[in-house]
Amino acid sequence: MPLKEGSWILPKPGHKVSWLWRASSKLTLSVIGLSSKFWIEWMNRVQVHNRKTLYDLIEKRTEGQGLLTVCNHTSCMDDPLMWGVLRPRILQIRNCMRWTSAAEDICFTRKSHTLLFSLGQVFPLKRGDGVYQKGVDFAIEQLDLGSWCHFFPEGKVNMTQEFVRLKWGIGRIISECKKTPIVLPIWHVGMDKVLPNKKPYIPRIKKHVTLLVGEPMFLEEEVKMLNSTCNSSNSIVVVEVVVVLLVVIVLAAAVVVVVVVVVVAAAVA
Repeated sequence: MPLKEGSWILPKPGHKVSWLWRASSKLTLSVIGLSSKFWIEWMNRVQVHNRKTLYDLIEKRTEGQGLLTVCNHTSCMDDPLMWGVLRPRILQIRNCMRWTSAAEDICFTRKSHTLLFSLGQVFPLKRGDGVYQKGVDFAIEQLDLGSWCHFFPEGKVNMTQEFVRLKWGIGRIISECKKTPIVLPIWHVGMDKVLPNKKPYIPRIKKHVTLLVGEPMFLEEEVKMLNSTCNSSNSIVVVEVVVVLLVVIVLAAAVVVVVVVVVVAAAVA
């Protein structure tokens, strides 16, 4: 089923954008980004492992090289709060900030909501519409332009924090980009304490959040190999790439658990 009328107002990737849209988007990103920084770093305590890798990939990657970040999803405020760890100047630059997706039936139900999320570089995805939909096509186009896109492969807020099957749209994005994007897995712990998944839905203070930034994955050779050996069906390539991502995220989660245990043990001692 197509997106409902009026839920897509984003400019076409690669086309000229009006000064009014650019200015409004910059203002939206700046206000939300700096507010997130204040809340996550000043009202709460955040610890970031491998921060330099995240900074370098956002600020210093080769021109035209897309960046695809993926992470677990435990709270409705994971994005934008987690990006409060970025440098203030980056939070105010449209071309440096991420594009991400949100559920059409939640975030794009009113014209005012659609405008706010669109200016904040969020595009709609329609639940149950599969991987061949406008939002996924848009992400591929943005990555081909060298932009940064962020996804939650679980496809929902994982309230139980159990390992679930990842949505294979991530695999399609990686395999169909003209230039394979750099994939950076991230795992966070404690975001559901800052905004619990129960009433009252009010952001909390004095909580501890841990962000573990993994090592970047350069999948050009893997994609080429899979494409050359799986000529009969592109879906095989997609499945293989998703399996790789799943393994990396599971490993990242294990490392976070170890880090948390060590920190707690040290605090107790």
